[in-house]
Amino acid sequence: MEIHFDEELRNLKQQLLQMADLAQEMITLAIRAMVERSEEPAEEVFRIEDRVNHIEVQIEEEALRLLSTRQPVARDLRLITAILKINNDLERVADQAVNIAEISGYLLKEPPLKPLIDIPHMASLAQRMIRNSLEAFVRHDPALAAEVCRDDDEVDRINDQIFRELLTYMMEDPKAITRAVDLILVSRNLERIADHATNISEDVIFIEEGKNVKHHIQDEAEPGDRP
Repeated sequence: MEIHFDEELRNLKQQLLQMADLAQEMITLAIRAMVERSEEPAEEVFRIEDRVNHIEVQIEEEALRLLSTRQPVARDLRLITAILKINNDLERVADQAVNIAEISGYLLKEPPLKPLIDIPHMASLAQRMIRNSLEAFVRHDPALAAEVCRDDDEVDRINDQIFRELLTYMMEDPKAITRAVDLILVSRNLERIADHATNISEDVIFIEEGKNVKHHIQDEAEPGDRP
């Protein structure tokens, strides 16, 4: 019975990793659509979304089944509970990628406002956070998870920088307002992706250490302290 339960948990985690890979691919394609000014990558994002939604439902149903039939305790209970939360975060990441792909379609209809440098860099950082949060999950590594939480500060800094720069564009040229707002929305979606990576890392810490943390992890904080 125990061996069978462990196998069910492994399958559940494998589905979660598959979903994470698809969400990462969606981010890459959405940003590519903007940078290359091409509709094709954006259309692929919309196609992948259906697969992500299907996997999300499968994970949720299987996790709830295990909770009701296996009645896990201690670490296994924390694991399944966290999987449900991570599942939701990954689905939201996919939603953010869809938002970016949709905005790229609007931007394609207008001439470029500015070279896209900060946004692709921000996307790369957010993707690294997603990748490391799932790596922490696989490796049972709360230290790596805490590092992801700290990385969120850099993404927030770039988001603020992008906002200030685009605000200047809007003040100098009213014709730039629509395009600038669209780019601000892209930046905000990337910032939210980083937030979801932070949530996943917090769940990893919960699984491994049984303690709740909230957003920013401070090295000097005592166990259980909330900033």
